[in-house]
Amino acid sequence: MRLNELPRGMEAIIDRVEDASHPDPVAGRLRELGFVPGEPVRVVAIAPMGGDPIAVSIGFTRFALRRDEAARVVVHAPQSGSRP
Repeated sequence: MRLNELPRGMEAIIDRVEDASHPDPVAGRLRELGFVPGEPVRVVAIAPMGGDPIAVSIGFTRFALRRDEAARVVVHAPQSGSRP
């Protein structure tokens, strides 16, 4: 699943950030900001009518991302009993 597909309020774990091109400065910047494997992430808000941006949180930090930027982040749902 991609971060841009995650419903509002749902938590997930980051698997990887994929490059859309080579080089991909947006993907590199996402990694620098903390979008790294194993980090829990949650969608906290979505623009009206499913538009841009979406707000996501990693720890105590919130980011506003365009949907095409969020699509670079591959996530999975946490296993039951584990805390993201």
